[in-house]
Amino acid sequence: MYKTYQYRWGGILDITGGEIYNLSVKEGEDMDKNRLLISSIAPDAAAMAEKYGLGIEIAEYCTAWNMDDFFAETDKKVRKTIENIENITFHGPFNELAPCAIDPKARALTKERFLQAIETTKKYGAKKIIFHTGYTPHFYFREWFTAQSVIFWQDFMKYVPEDFVICLENVREEEPEMMLEVIEGVNDSRFKMCFDIGHAHAFSAQPVEYWLEKCARVISHFHVHNNDKSYDTHSPLYEGTIDMAAFLERAEKLCPDATFALELLESEGSVKWLMG
Repeated sequence: MYKTYQYRWGGILDITGGEIYNLSVKEGEDMDKNRLLISSIAPDAAAMAEKYGLGIEIAEYCTAWNMDDFFAETDKKVRKTIENIENITFHGPFNELAPCAIDPKARALTKERFLQAIETTKKYGAKKIIFHTGYTPHFYFREWFTAQSVIFWQDFMKYVPEDFVICLENVREEEPEMMLEVIEGVNDSRFKMCFDIGHAHAFSAQPVEYWLEKCARVISHFHVHNNDKSYDTHSPLYEGTIDMAAFLERAEKLCPDATFALELLESEGSVKWLMG
């Protein structure tokens, strides 16, 4: 016996004993369960991921010092979270780090921390890493941001394992073209985009649907959360002004190989919402 759940964006989720066997958004086409993850920023991420056979995105190293003096305790926590989890992605550090930094020493620190993140990622068997762009509005001219980001990432990709994928995440970019200019400028098949739809909704005048249509060809990963456009609240999928059901349906159609990570402060409600 198994239970079948109708996903709100049109997919089917079949669960037997808590494990996903089939997830499809179009009849006859299966979505691999490994495409769905929960960020470990949610205290219930491990429980929900294990219950429903979802993956985990490791977020404990968003703060770089957890790779240093606090590594032992952080590593213990992470290993407990990912126990029995097959699919794992890794969110890299971002505090005070900017590939487009004007100060050469700041840029060197960014490279050092990002390389350290790659080595940390290897410890957990993950091969997809998410990094922020480091862009700050009114601080960097757009032309500087895009040109210097391309220079940084073209050099950095020399140190990235061939079977890894680096996903550059939008945060405060005003337009999707800024992301496209960097990613297509780097021109490396291992260098893709993480489309954070909550960030785009909160910080860009362009609707998330426009971002999706423009960037679909370079998107490898999504961060999924909602808000009312006043701030980046990482609210549940059903609380906010993004039409999440319609967006996810379109995203699945345009990006059939991408992974989706729920980046929420509590995941249970949104997982249940997805299951209708």
